[in-house]
Amino acid sequence: MSGIEKPLIAIVGATGKRGRSVAATLLQSQRFRVRALTRNQHSPEARHLERLGAQIVVVPPGSGHQRQLVAAFDDADGAFLMTPPIEPPDTTEFSLGRELADAAVEAGVRHIVFSTLENIDKISGGAKYAPHFTDKALVADYIRGLPVSHSFIMLAFYYTNILEYYVPRMDGDTLILPMYLPEDFRAPFVDPLTATGPAVLEIFSNPGLYDGRTLPVVGDILSPREMVATFQRITGIKAEYRNAYTRDGLLQYFPEFAANQLLVREILGMVEYAVEYGYFGKERDLEWSRRLNPDTFSWEQFLRSTGWRGDRKSFGP
Repeated sequence: MSGIEKPLIAIVGATGKRGRSVAATLLQSQRFRVRALTRNQHSPEARHLERLGAQIVVVPPGSGHQRQLVAAFDDADGAFLMTPPIEPPDTTEFSLGRELADAAVEAGVRHIVFSTLENIDKISGGAKYAPHFTDKALVADYIRGLPVSHSFIMLAFYYTNILEYYVPRMDGDTLILPMYLPEDFRAPFVDPLTATGPAVLEIFSNPGLYDGRTLPVVGDILSPREMVATFQRITGIKAEYRNAYTRDGLLQYFPEFAANQLLVREILGMVEYAVEYGYFGKERDLEWSRRLNPDTFSWEQFLRSTGWRGDRKSFGP
């Protein structure tokens, strides 16, 4: 880490959910300086980070910007790397992740934290198709072969998915919640906006301790049935689960997905994998992030914090 100055951490995707959480948490700790990489320096999120004290650096979206990336990572002690949401048939996620990692190493970054997921293709023997998981795992494998200290975080299903992408609808006086998991299947969930930052702060505060490790970030482990019951109790709104776990159920409630059949295949591959194999590998420590940050939001705390009552709500990329 550099001299008497606070260490500088460069954050890719700094205006997205995970990036904003990391940037704000590092700045609020007063232990780090932050360089926020974004494609739009004029967005409300970028302006907010600048007011908090972040240095804003514009990096064009997509691959093919190695020179700009190396310059953006210059003099940084650490880098938080992530790849943006990429839908099939786009297959650029691995190449983009590799380019980010190569640029960070070329710039002399000392420790990389990359936001990854499990290799569904490998674990399922090719039976489940979910490239937005597998490609992140392949980026992590690539980083493991680079001459740089590194750690990985792995976030659970987002609570925000239900508010942004799988939005419920009212039927009379009842909120219908179509959910992409079986009603009684308990899965890990998390709020990326509040849970990512504390995990990454801990890693950059103790990089030697976490070198080479993969660390799950979890807020709650619960079933759709429990989520619906909690929503009813907190809001007083009558609510019912509906099955969007099967192809027919998914397209019944979200017919707009049918325009991209590869996306439908990927969603089903992801959730079938989670049910059949477990979202996280059996060796993962699912309590690490909650021990680290006991204030990590449960589903109930997330509902109380956001005041959500069933409407569509956007939290950014």
